[in-house]
Amino acid sequence: ILKTLNSWFWWENIWMPINCTWEHFVDRDGLVFPKPHQLYATIPYAFVLLLIRFCSERFVAIPLAKALGIKNVRRVKPQPNPVLESYFRECSKHPSQSDIQGLAKKCNWTVHLVEKWFRRRRNLEIPTVLRKFQEAFWRFSFYLTSSIAGFVFLYDKPWFYDIWQTWVGYPFQTLLPSQYWYYMAEISFYWSLLFRLGIDIKRKASGHAPIDFLAHVVHHLAAIGLMSGSWCGNYVRLGTLVMFVHDTADFWLEAAKMFNYARWEKTCNVLFILFAVAFFITRIILFPFWILRATLYQPTYYSTTPVIAYFLFNGQLLILQGLHLYWGYLIFKILRRFIFLK
Repeated sequence: ILKTLNSWFWWENIWMPINCTWEHFVDRDGLVFPKPHQLYATIPYAFVLLLIRFCSERFVAIPLAKALGIKNVRRVKPQPNPVLESYFRECSKHPSQSDIQGLAKKCNWTVHLVEKWFRRRRNLEIPTVLRKFQEAFWRFSFYLTSSIAGFVFLYDKPWFYDIWQTWVGYPFQTLLPSQYWYYMAEISFYWSLLFRLGIDIKRKASGHAPIDFLAHVVHHLAAIGLMSGSWCGNYVRLGTLVMFVHDTADFWLEAAKMFNYARWEKTCNVLFILFAVAFFITRIILFPFWILRATLYQPTYYSTTPVIAYFLFNGQLLILQGLHLYWGYLIFKILRRFIFLK
């Protein structure tokens, strides 16, 4: 069954134009092609990024936070109590007064002690400002580095200025070393975010934690699927443009968060406005009218019979654009509050 599914998945009609087979993608005559098995390396690379993240958060973010005036608040742990811990995890974090009285009798404690225990236990669940700062610092560091690297990799490429060049010579476009490492770093980063989703702080941009958590899961999976698929189909030129367009707005947001946690209000406001401008330019204007135009419209000039991958990749890009509109709406609401309500 697995062998049959594998043969179906790698059927040439899914991935490449007519009269092309996988044999055409063997390295030859100076041409180097991306190979699907190379994507396996992104998993160990993700753990390398997690190690780098641990070191940067501990040895760079913490001293920087202290320099900005952020203190490490140590919360008092409640006294170990298996009965209360079980109730806290399985029943409710905010027990009613009658439940507190019942638990007090069960533990042979006073009502005041039980209330105090639950208060302290709830406080442990709230992430400290320092922890929030550490997460924002890591994301800022990666997005800034990837944006600079992306610009260095792309600024001298003709397809950075003329989007039609992404299709010239397709599918026999050679893979550059810079493109290889750009892809490996980006895919590994999103794997590392997925591995940490259960540990990292649950963000509530819209006020609904489950919805925002699901949006992040969908975003990370769509990003990994899109990048991995574009790698296998050798849509690498367009893929690098998509990654660059996404990263150039994100580091502004993380910088705004860092200064928000440090209570540098004016600096935070300026950075958030810069982020909003960068977001609307890259995600609401450039992405649909530049990238999506190149993926939806331009391929029809090179082939009258689009392959199945055409619909798969564009479907994932449209999912990302839907998320852009969702987050753009949230950003617009924040800007409106900021401008009209001070």
